[in-house]
Amino acid sequence: MPETIKQYPDPDKPVHIVFVGAGAVGCFYASRLHHPSKNIHVSLIARSNYKALLDNGVKLQTHSFGDYTFTPHAVFPNVAAAASAPVQQWDYVVVTTKALPDRGDDSALIAPLIGPNSCIVLIQNGVGVEAPYRTRFPSTPIISAVTVVSAEQISQGVIRQNRWTRIHLGPYSNSASFDSSTPITKDRDEAPPSATTTPKVESTGDLTPTGSPPSPSPSSSAPSHHKLTDSDLALQQRGYDLAARLTSYLVHLGSVRDAHLSSESHLQLIRWHKLCINAAFNPCSVLSGGIGNADMVRDPELRLFLSAIMYEIWDAAPLILGLPKGEGFEKDPKGFATPEKILKSTERNVGSKPSMLLDWEAGRPLELEVIVGNPVRIARGRGVEMPRLQGVYALLRSMQSVRERRKREGKL
Repeated sequence: MPETIKQYPDPDKPVHIVFVGAGAVGCFYASRLHHPSKNIHVSLIARSNYKALLDNGVKLQTHSFGDYTFTPHAVFPNVAAAASAPVQQWDYVVVTTKALPDRGDDSALIAPLIGPNSCIVLIQNGVGVEAPYRTRFPSTPIISAVTVVSAEQISQGVIRQNRWTRIHLGPYSNSASFDSSTPITKDRDEAPPSATTTPKVESTGDLTPTGSPPSPSPSSSAPSHHKLTDSDLALQQRGYDLAARLTSYLVHLGSVRDAHLSSESHLQLIRWHKLCINAAFNPCSVLSGGIGNADMVRDPELRLFLSAIMYEIWDAAPLILGLPKGEGFEKDPKGFATPEKILKSTERNVGSKPSMLLDWEAGRPLELEVIVGNPVRIARGRGVEMPRLQGVYALLRSMQSVRERRKREGKL
């Protein structure tokens, strides 16, 4: 039975939301949250498309809501301009940029926007993305969000949404930290030191999780291996309440019917499930020489390797999160597509290239750390090894390093 999202009354005072990153995903969700008549005002911080957004707003061509134009409350060319804007405070600071912790610290970038009553929202790929923000802002509520929306910017300021609008939001206290003080393998009687599993192959299924989580309770949302202090619990409760309000805005005002409110542990499980897809298909598309999604799964050897990586993550995630036996992906088989179902569904994804391959072909930095490096390090810190994923990380990290060195030396 679908969860019921509480509907909040219109706010008495203006709620100001700023999106850091005006790409396809950011512009799409910003457009669904902007309701000036309800006292909710959304602004954008843009880079290359700043002038187009300033002059014409955001033109959206959507599968779900038709075509429309979103005129933001304000458009800023940089964080400094947004920080000096005449608003009492930024209530929600939503980060939708690519997570590149090896290239810079985005938590430092947004620091001028964060006030005593601000909330940080992270709509980014990978795992461990929250850790730098929690370190820099120990008393600021953080909402972690996972989306599977399919959207692209087809020209400056023109966004096309192709499929899906699904987004999960939940509070974050400290569950994705790199703390290794309590290796969780000792808490699971069946847990091996390695999460390797023999690949399986099946024939039907969906690409993405389709179910809704049960209505969560913030008091039970911390992974079992992480002991929360009173201040952690208070911060988590604030984050949960703010996530509930933001989810309500998306559902009841923005008509995003598949926006879901999650507990912290369930949200992190969703992050790791999406990682089953991203950490397999993204790096392998580069390492295989530039092969797209459908072609990879149609190659028997590549399919076996993709399946092995996916099951390595599938088996490791509940251990890493310290979940009791039976509380992992298998508890909600309708909500979490199995690796074999994802592989079968991907056969139809002809012509599609993973984002990492597109970045590699364009010479852009890769989201290597949050999609591949962080999972390996977090798992190792919790006493779980993922040898296949570690091998992929080592090879791709070396490839990127060699290419950048050759570029500096003028050999490319």
